[in-house]
Amino acid sequence: MINRFLTYALLMVLLLVGGTARALDFSDHNISVGAKGGMSLSRVNFQSSVPQKLIGGVVLGASVRYIEENHFGLIGEFNLEQRGWKEDFKPLEGYSFSRRFTYLQVPLLTHIFFGSDKARFFFNAGPEIGIMIGDKASGNFDYEHAADIEELANSYRKLEQYTLPVHRRFDYGISAGLGMEVNVTPKHAINLEGRFYYGLNDVFNNHKSDPFQGSSSMSIMVTLGYNIRLK
Repeated sequence: MINRFLTYALLMVLLLVGGTARALDFSDHNISVGAKGGMSLSRVNFQSSVPQKLIGGVVLGASVRYIEENHFGLIGEFNLEQRGWKEDFKPLEGYSFSRRFTYLQVPLLTHIFFGSDKARFFFNAGPEIGIMIGDKASGNFDYEHAADIEELANSYRKLEQYTLPVHRRFDYGISAGLGMEVNVTPKHAINLEGRFYYGLNDVFNNHKSDPFQGSSSMSIMVTLGYNIRLK
């Protein structure tokens, strides 16, 4: 699975690098590299439903941006993001449980922007692939034997998700975001972006005999970034 992810990631990077290499023959093109950090709020779209709240996580990343024309460009990123879910136990009281997945992601985004040389607004959208490198559960009760807890067993809640093994570590989906960038100097800029990700692959097995027929990821990310223009 990791080899497949690295192959896809390499292909996406090669597409971006190939475009930037061709762009070096023209003086009006813009190539920049950047880094960003921020937070995510995420949940898992279970079918059947699991009562839950958004869970917070960390987002860190690096990017290459290539602008070929006025108002249009491409962005390739390599990010780390924490996703997952936090259960809502209402009307029960005194219980807490969360499960957090850590992903390495490679988005390839179309970059559309409007504004001046000093400040601009932008819209990013495109496909994303990722691979899960971490899976951590946390609770204040014996969630590995939740069915033995009478109050939970009689609450008509789904309990299998606490210990269900991850079946698909490879993920893919669609990202779209809005943001603003301010040029501090002609070659240095800071940007703020809010981005939404919708996963198209299920984390857990989804056969008819399985507890859930769907378990895709959804997250909202807010990041602050810093870009350096190379050309």
